[in-house]
Amino acid sequence: MDRQYISCALAYAVLGLLLGIFMAASHDHGQLVTHAHIMLLGFVLSFIYGVMHRIWLHNSRGGLAILQFCLHQVGAIVLLVSLFLVYGKVLDPQLLEPVLALSSITVLVGLILMVVMFLKSGSAQSAQQMGR
Repeated sequence: MDRQYISCALAYAVLGLLLGIFMAASHDHGQLVTHAHIMLLGFVLSFIYGVMHRIWLHNSRGGLAILQFCLHQVGAIVLLVSLFLVYGKVLDPQLLEPVLALSSITVLVGLILMVVMFLKSGSAQSAQQMGR
């Protein structure tokens, strides 16, 4: 999952930078919140997850890892699109509040699953070292 996460992170970085450049060129910073979420939630967090998979998590093809990846990506994409629609004044914020809440919770569940996988990985490594 490390390459998948890094690939997604780089795609988010391109998207976030394009939005930032557009805001600077247009002198309209109305999408600042969206830009920040793309860069932090999309780029930075996906990149960190990729590094974690590469360095510490050795069951990257397991069901929990795949579920965690899907939850993070789907939650992040829905959240980012919803923020874009809210701050672009395309849709009424009250209409998107439930979508924003659900997508935020989805990303949170993905984070909790990453914590679980990380802690389980440390326990497995400790058990292996004790068995040597």
